[in-house]
Amino acid sequence: MPNKTPEPQAVCDPISRSAIFLTLTVGRGEGQAGVVRSWCGQIAALVRAVGTRAPTANLSCVCGFGSEAWEWLFGAPRPASLHSFIEFGTGERRAVATSGDILLHIRADHMDLCFELASQLLNKLDGAVTVVDEVHGFRYFDLRDMIGFVDGTENPAGKSMVGFTIIGEEDATFAGGSYVVVQKYLHNLDAWNALTVEQQGNIIGREKLSDVELDAAVKPSCSHSSLTTIDENGQEVKILRHNMAFGRPGAKEFGTYFIGYARAPGPIEQMMENMFVGRPPGNYDRLLDYSRAVTGGLFFVPSAELLDALAERTHAAAAASPSSAPRLEASPSGTLKIGSLKGTLQHE
Repeated sequence: MPNKTPEPQAVCDPISRSAIFLTLTVGRGEGQAGVVRSWCGQIAALVRAVGTRAPTANLSCVCGFGSEAWEWLFGAPRPASLHSFIEFGTGERRAVATSGDILLHIRADHMDLCFELASQLLNKLDGAVTVVDEVHGFRYFDLRDMIGFVDGTENPAGKSMVGFTIIGEEDATFAGGSYVVVQKYLHNLDAWNALTVEQQGNIIGREKLSDVELDAAVKPSCSHSSLTTIDENGQEVKILRHNMAFGRPGAKEFGTYFIGYARAPGPIEQMMENMFVGRPPGNYDRLLDYSRAVTGGLFFVPSAELLDALAERTHAAAAASPSSAPRLEASPSGTLKIGSLKGTLQHE
């Protein structure tokens, strides 16, 4: 039978050389909501208008919406697994939730295209939104992050990429969509660079130069690689990372913008729980001794078809109060109060 899944947004496009990440909040007036709904139908045309000027630069834009924003802007029906970002951990080692109604992931092989598209998209939203976070990311050498290790080695490839990232029949109304989690990490490079290469490799779970994973017999259980590997019924559950380095050397700001796409948010949330709380609790990711999460958000990415159709949603369809949006919470120790985090995942 033919595949009737709607065309996704550019979730599975290759990693680019440049990216701009914009997190926006939407004013709660109906006039502002109307501007945002109308804008949903203009995004694809704006991408085409800017991208046509440099067709080989691979310009794309992914747009996602937070839980409360979806309730306010579009109402029912709502994506089955959309909820507020869940915080994990305590004290300095904490995955924090920060405000954000809309996420824009703009990428291309040239920053000027990203900049132009971001400007055009924001111009259309003038007066309706506030930019609460803006990060200009870049590819660092051979896909390395600011701490010197290759990033995204375990990304799914080929047909499996769609199976791990794109919603199917398990939530048919929102088939072709995806979920995305973002976190902005700041690194203490002075402390990190004071470690030996061997110590760094043990923290990550890989050889620094070759990117080869350490043998299971010597790889610490608290390594980043160990704690972000998720198995379900004996099969590894992968997510798609499009992380980017960013920074301001003059301000001694060196960071990694984590952006992970998945078919359901559960696998990413399990990874965060393992990192910030530990598996078992207390056996946390030692990379967090040198890296601090300063933002956190969960967004639903509608299919390209649905994104365009959201422009026609009426106020009546979006009349539900934001307070009715589901919110999952962690216990005081930082662990989730629910059973499986993995959601419904079909291995293809």
